[in-house]
Amino acid sequence: MTSASRMLRTLGIYAVLLVGALVTLGPFLLSAMTAFKTPQQFAQQSALAAPDPWSVQNVVTLFGGSTEFGRALGVTALMTAFIVVFQVVFSIMAAYAFARVDFPGRRVLFWVYLSTLMVPAIVLVIPLYLMMVQLGLRNTFWGLVLPFSFGSPYAIFLLREYFRGIPEDLIDAARLDGASTLDVLVEVVVPLSRPIIATLILITVVSQWNNFLWPLVITSGNTWRVATVATASLQTQYNGNWTLVMAATTLAIVPLIVLFLIFQKQIVRSITISGFR
Repeated sequence: MTSASRMLRTLGIYAVLLVGALVTLGPFLLSAMTAFKTPQQFAQQSALAAPDPWSVQNVVTLFGGSTEFGRALGVTALMTAFIVVFQVVFSIMAAYAFARVDFPGRRVLFWVYLSTLMVPAIVLVIPLYLMMVQLGLRNTFWGLVLPFSFGSPYAIFLLREYFRGIPEDLIDAARLDGASTLDVLVEVVVPLSRPIIATLILITVVSQWNNFLWPLVITSGNTWRVATVATASLQTQYNGNWTLVMAATTLAIVPLIVLFLIFQKQIVRSITISGFR
């Protein structure tokens, strides 16, 4: 292959990647531009036109008006933080048990539990709702978080496969030093698994931050309203309020972008490192 053909091939690859990046980032850029337009500008200008002039009216309305969007962001952050902590802790313990602890029926129990991934989430909404109502947890913080706090099949599967790749010699050496099962998990397994745990944290944050159906079903009013439900409530029967909706969407995306920037190195490591074996 000549240098000219290699250059053309490289340019072609970069062109395809650039088109893919534009297609991926296009909706976010459109949302951000619309967020800084007034309703009059949105009605009169092209959707692809930049705001002229730029306006922060929508942001002021979200945080200074009756929308209580700031409160909704706070509720979302609290809910997400609680679920992430508990889900990661319980998933780590369950995954270690399935990966390293010998007990009768371990493989059967694991695959039965994993098979629940095939059950659509929408099927569980009504049973979960009835359970929360019977427990008196409708429209409460605990009603929001309890169904998602005790691990998930996907998280346990992801961690189990990673834990199985940790050399047995390291665990045996820790046991020879007198470490208990909990000591081995906390002092050996978790430090070696930080990349995959960071990836799991990001996946959990994104899924819970964007959760819409369950908060919509289990809560009412503004007390425990989350950002997704608050954004949807900005639209009325006769008015789409698209500039407000896009402002709320843009603001809700910012924490996720910051979180990705914080954990990006760990995520790349978890992808590039397939295991220890």
